[in-house]
Amino acid sequence: MNKYVKSYLLRGLIFAGFGPIILAIIYLILEWSGVKVELSVYQICSAIITTYVIAFVHGGSSIFPQIEKWSPFKSAFFQGISLYTVYTAGYLINNWIPLKPIVILIYSLTFVVSFIIIWIIIYLVSKKTVKKMNNKLNEINKE
Repeated sequence: MNKYVKSYLLRGLIFAGFGPIILAIIYLILEWSGVKVELSVYQICSAIITTYVIAFVHGGSSIFPQIEKWSPFKSAFFQGISLYTVYTAGYLINNWIPLKPIVILIYSLTFVVSFIIIWIIIYLVSKKTVKKMNNKLNEINKE
């Protein structure tokens, strides 16, 4: 099995359990805030399974930027498509966002802009860190 597939699966399994925990925390916060949430058993099971899958894909897709053969653009593209697909499907399945064109458009634009900003920040910070490490190694090699 490819090392990246193994890493995807391992990361996914490690992070998958956090989805339902975050879901429970959100429901607790809503309860403490006085928001009444009445859910059927089906809705609870659907939310738990969906957040598990979302967290699995989110954790697994963190491997994409580490595939050496891929450009940063290709990594960002595949990670973005993976996350957008699983989040959108999960939100729609659980009726966390309504299936209305304007809502999907606003959600999609928010997702894409946020994703691009986060990716640019991470890319620039990583680039700066690598440059610092290379400079230190060059100094050590000069001695």
